[in-house]
Amino acid sequence: MSMSSPFHVMRMMSKGDEAGSQRLARGTVRRVLAYARPFWGLITLFVAVVIVQAGLAIAPPLLFREIIDRGVLAGDSRVVVRMALVVAAVAFANAGLGLLQRWCSSRIGEGLIYDLRTAVFDHVSAMPLAFFTRTQTGKLVSRLNSDVIGAQRAFTSTLSGVVSNVFGLLLTLGAMLALSWQLTVAALVLLPLFVFPARLVGRRLADLTRRQMSDNAEMSATMTERFSVSGALLVKLFGRPEQEHDSFAARAGDVRDVSVQIAMNGRFFITSLTLVAALATAMVYGGGGLMAIGGTLTVGTLTALAGLLGQLYGPLTALTNVRIDVMGALVSFERVFEILDLPPAIQEKPDAVEPGPDASVEFDDVWFAYPRAEDVSLASLEAVALPDHLPGEPVLRGISFRIDPGSTTAVVGHSGSGKTTLTHLVARLYDVTGGAVRVAGVDVRDLRTTSLQSLVGYVTQDAHMFHDTVGANLRYARPDASDEQLWQALAAAHIDDLVRSLPDGLDTLVGERGYRLSGGERQRLAIARLLLKAPPIVVLDEATAHLDSESEAAVQRALDGAMEHRTSLVVAHRLSTVRNADEILVVEQGRIIERGTHIQLLARRGAYAELYRTQFAGTPDL
Repeated sequence: MSMSSPFHVMRMMSKGDEAGSQRLARGTVRRVLAYARPFWGLITLFVAVVIVQAGLAIAPPLLFREIIDRGVLAGDSRVVVRMALVVAAVAFANAGLGLLQRWCSSRIGEGLIYDLRTAVFDHVSAMPLAFFTRTQTGKLVSRLNSDVIGAQRAFTSTLSGVVSNVFGLLLTLGAMLALSWQLTVAALVLLPLFVFPARLVGRRLADLTRRQMSDNAEMSATMTERFSVSGALLVKLFGRPEQEHDSFAARAGDVRDVSVQIAMNGRFFITSLTLVAALATAMVYGGGGLMAIGGTLTVGTLTALAGLLGQLYGPLTALTNVRIDVMGALVSFERVFEILDLPPAIQEKPDAVEPGPDASVEFDDVWFAYPRAEDVSLASLEAVALPDHLPGEPVLRGISFRIDPGSTTAVVGHSGSGKTTLTHLVARLYDVTGGAVRVAGVDVRDLRTTSLQSLVGYVTQDAHMFHDTVGANLRYARPDASDEQLWQALAAAHIDDLVRSLPDGLDTLVGERGYRLSGGERQRLAIARLLLKAPPIVVLDEATAHLDSESEAAVQRALDGAMEHRTSLVVAHRLSTVRNADEILVVEQGRIIERGTHIQLLARRGAYAELYRTQFAGTPDL
């Protein structure tokens, strides 16, 4: 490493003492080496190339010495030409090795990034719903981006830096000592004058960099919230332009101010580096010049020493901070391992079985309490590490009912009574605390995950759509579906006419979360996706909530078709949508307090009748 790379030294120091003082978990280094195992051949080649390049770096000053002493001053033109050709050959060799080093570095680094990202993605995908309800998405994505990239630097820039600096320093010192041990010792005396300002600026940059990262995160969070569809809508409806401008300008101003401070501290570092280098060069030329005049040093040797001096301070300073650089990379690895070490709270049993022949759903004395935060999430991924519910407090208390194949059971009750939680247990998004949920006659905890997913289909009140085409969103349920099958599902969901009227039909982008469509259109598209999947069991969670009367009627017609000949569990706030259910369950504080048909429950004049009168005051019962 030469003095021409001061910014690299500065970046290493800006990681500060915080990285250098990190305490790593036991076994971190061993796990890092395990990830590097598939690349050992490339890493060996990479290190070998770096060592050869370090050796070639000291060749030009020594060759210049020969050109001056044995060629120019001796008047031998053949030596000048021969040595000049060798210098050119060294340059070509160094260029070729540089390309090879870059290829090795890219293959190792990008391969490692690929392995880490796919491992984290697969692991996170296997996490239960509780993990995602607590995790801040931006922090999780950061682990897949910045931390993974930080980790791969351990095998690219950090590895090459350490190897090249160690060998470069040893070879440079050896050459300088062989040429003139007196000037070499004098040059080393000036080293503290270089390291002191570098250390001072490094500590200052550590604080400023942390501030810059924090301020950038705040500014990015503001933009992310305001530029999403729902955020932009909120700003349009309730925001004040002046207030939004002032808020963003304040955050952008903080980023500007700290960036200016970083720039000035960086300039101080560069100025100090340049000044010390100039003093060292002056000392070498001054002392070496006097020695040359006295005949104890040749002019070529003096020139070589001056050239080698430029390759001395950079490696020395870099190696004094190598622990910070290495620890920074290992800390990034540890942050990735932190996610990989969090076991999924819901896992398939090794001896999981296939479902039975029927399509029944049964809740047998089910008790449920939401899991503790430490069991399903990481505090470092949460905005505020507080539980959604008090740990251990039951949300469901002794729930028992059965839905026979082909029949419909509706669940009604006030908000917070546990209705949606019931639907989550059918697909095993959570595991019960007590009792059992059986699908097709088998406890869901004993079923294969893929089998359970194929049995149960969902439509929620806020049907999510990816920022993709209509066809791609439908085929998410059935990737091998033909266009004809898509149109059949759309027709059954009463939305085929709308899709045909879109500019690109099935190839029309639906926008982020499907916001280019109305609420009713999104719901019917979700129903079409459900019909395409064709599951024997259907779960509808407030599927017509927040819709206007016309949209509700259209969605309800589509739902009626979706539930036909299927086992259905329907959670509804609007009682008009559940009148025809085979059984209605009234849930309050996690318990079933009433059950029966619509007519039976009205006749009892209990909780259901009160809910009905509240919604349909002044309307005669039909």
